[in-house]
Amino acid sequence: MGGDVVTEDLVDPFGRVIRDLRISVTDRCNFRCTYCMPAEGLEWLPRSEVLSFEEIHRVSRIFVERFGVEGIRLTGGEPTVRANLPRLISQLSGLGVDLAMTTNGATLRNNAEELRSAGLRRINISLDTLHVDRFEQMTRRNELANVLAGIDAAVTAGFSPVKINTVIERGVNDDEIVDLARFGRERGVEVRFIEFMPLDATGHWANDRVVGQDEIVERISEVFPLEQMPARGAAPADRWRYLDGAGTVGVIPSVTKPFCGDCDRVRLTAEGQFRTCLFATDEFDLREIMRSGGDDDALAERIIAAVGTKWAGHQINRVDFIRPNRSMSQIGG
Repeated sequence: MGGDVVTEDLVDPFGRVIRDLRISVTDRCNFRCTYCMPAEGLEWLPRSEVLSFEEIHRVSRIFVERFGVEGIRLTGGEPTVRANLPRLISQLSGLGVDLAMTTNGATLRNNAEELRSAGLRRINISLDTLHVDRFEQMTRRNELANVLAGIDAAVTAGFSPVKINTVIERGVNDDEIVDLARFGRERGVEVRFIEFMPLDATGHWANDRVVGQDEIVERISEVFPLEQMPARGAAPADRWRYLDGAGTVGVIPSVTKPFCGDCDRVRLTAEGQFRTCLFATDEFDLREIMRSGGDDDALAERIIAAVGTKWAGHQINRVDFIRPNRSMSQIGG
């Protein structure tokens, strides 16, 4: 362990203060979404290379106690395929942070109550279509009924808020924008439409497949009139409220209106690589420090050095944009 702990803000070269840590607890997934990985899956990490719960808790504790991080979000792959996940959630909730998780929802009908009891407070569930056949085409799994049941289970368990993450891809599911918005209104959950980003494992992303925020909002507002809510600050989604009072809807405009200028997020991959951006091309090894006997000060020093390299923005749509050499599932969405 290190010496006396002095709390300090983690500030990047552009004056942004890091307040949000995204942790991938596994690179494995029980879906094979077309925009995320190939049908045969990817080469999974050997289990010995994946961080233990104790290692995840140690890094999280340093971020919270030493650097004042306020929110932790668990991601994957699919986080619920990690064995004994409620035990990790219980450990992390003890740090007193805003603890959230992003999941495909396929097993939530069975474990929503357990996850909530362990200390998870907020949940985002991925849902890109309401059509059974299209769901199977997009995820290569016949799980739509289970995901819909999982959304209901999350609401019943008391998660607040429950949000639905929907990646919109032109020519694939953009004809469902209004239907998905209607679904959110009826279920009392906030749908957050996400612009299609260049993190698909096959490398087939193209700008003409992106449905931008303005178009998404216009389509919804034609049916369900909207008014924009106050600025998002460091939150990734712009949000609108329905004029009839039936809730809210969000859009994450990663491509057409990047929110990089207010970004307060950093990421930890399942095998302990620290990343300062979803699109970063450099990683900083925290697992090596822990497994070679390094103390908390050594971890903190590497984290500080890494944050000192954080970019101004991801550079999508610029000629010098470089795709990360990993897919979304390997980084942690």
